[in-house]
Amino acid sequence: MPLTMVKSGEPQTIRKINGKDDTKKFLETLGIIKGEKLTVLTKTGGNVIVNVKNSRIAISKSMAMRILVQEAVK
Repeated sequence: MPLTMVKSGEPQTIRKINGKDDTKKFLETLGIIKGEKLTVLTKTGGNVIVNVKNSRIAISKSMAMRILVQEAVK
């Protein structure tokens, strides 16, 4: 499911990132890579703020739609 559909506070694992190579490279520099765990902190105006590798990152709605996740095993 896309990151935009995730409820706040639920840990997720990144399953796939769609988009062009430059988009994937940009997200990779932020620590958003396949297999990494992240948590959605808030959603405001379509934008998503996530916690990944102990950092808070704001992602636009269009970018968040490209990140597919699955619920992390607890």
